Amino acid sequence: MKILFFTNTYLPHVGGVAQSVHTLETAFRALGHEVRIVAPEFDDAKADPNVLRVPAIQNFNGSDFSVRIPIPNVVGQFVDDFEPDIVHSHHPFLLGDAALRIARRWEVPIVFTHHTLYERYTHYVPFDSPALKRMAVKLSTEYCNLCDLIVAPSESIATLLKKRGVETPIESIPTGIDLDTFAGNHGDAFRAAKGIPKDATVIGTVGRMAKEKNLPYLVEAVARYLKKHPKAAFLAVGDGNAKAEMLSILKRDATDNQIFAVGKLSGQELLDAYAAMDCFVFASQTETQGIVLAEALASGNPVVALDGPGVREIVMDEKNGFLLSSDASPDTFATALEKLLDDTNTFETCSTAARPGVESYATKVCAQRMLSCYQKMAAEHTPADNEVPDFWHRILTELESEWDLMVAKSAAIRVALNKQGKTEVSLD
Repeated sequence: MKILFFTNTYLPHVGGVAQSVHTLETAFRALGHEVRIVAPEFDDAKADPNVLRVPAIQNFNGSDFSVRIPIPNVVGQFVDDFEPDIVHSHHPFLLGDAALRIARRWEVPIVFTHHTLYERYTHYVPFDSPALKRMAVKLSTEYCNLCDLIVAPSESIATLLKKRGVETPIESIPTGIDLDTFAGNHGDAFRAAKGIPKDATVIGTVGRMAKEKNLPYLVEAVARYLKKHPKAAFLAVGDGNAKAEMLSILKRDATDNQIFAVGKLSGQELLDAYAAMDCFVFASQTETQGIVLAEALASGNPVVALDGPGVREIVMDEKNGFLLSSDASPDTFATALEKLLDDTNTFETCSTAARPGVESYATKVCAQRMLSCYQKMAAEHTPADNEVPDFWHRILTELESEWDLMVAKSAAIRVALNKQGKTEVSLD
């Protein structure tokens, strides 16, 4: 098949959506399919004939995101030369709009993966407000109903989307990870390279250090454990604008030789970092799938995490770790760490169950499920009868696309102005 991705974030950006797109494209190519990607310009991005970079504003509003500049007719020739069988959109706005237009123009199915709880990222946009959050919820819902299939990265998100009024068919398919790469890595060598004592109990986390990740809560809980256990250490992999606050909170109770903030890692070094951990901690409430949780478990690390979307599907309480209530206090979290790390039997039981619990997240399994959806849609998709000349048919199709997008955005604006509208829908 010829598969065309549209995404607002892509490598070398470090983030869940960029990694999900890269994982899927790699898996599809390994299965013998062609993949092309339309993505924004990004600093240090390498030239790739399979990737069209469109003009974008770099580091939008102080973030590490690029935001596409809507210049017409940028993607036309790239797509025409490719002749896609399926269009897969990874965002409901900006390049998501372009994805819908292209799918309509080529009369092929469009799939949309709802990667993100967009209302929980509005702080990246000027004039953040409850109205903007309501608009984000409605806009993504309306976009879903313009597509042919929605992919939810977890059952939690599939349920949420139905509550929000999504009528398009939904399939729950996580991105997946390459399980084989998370076995047999070099944790001892990583510890030695970073100055982490060989006999330290290492609590680790991986991800962007951003406001929406609930990091102040997480490090407050971890710091309480570190204060009581001087030989324990905290390994934080990642970077972001919340890093300074996170380190400041840690240093209230932990010493400098217990804190190892090593920045962004990738490739073998990231795999070795996971191998250097004894357990993994996670407190984000904004996830749609817990890919870093799956990676940690695949590395044999039991997890302590707060309940949330994309988390409850992976962390099995008292089996491969501890899944705490989303409103658990930092003291409760620290106590769970003690139960896991200070009791040999509990630790061994949870560690043994870690890797087997994520076998369904294998990339090959998830990619094949996605591909089966593509193939079924392509086989069932029937282009509209063309009763007018091609020129006018194309114009009418483009007008219809613009009308549908305008109606969707108008609905989102109306909801934003309605103070009675819900900012979010419960995830419980």
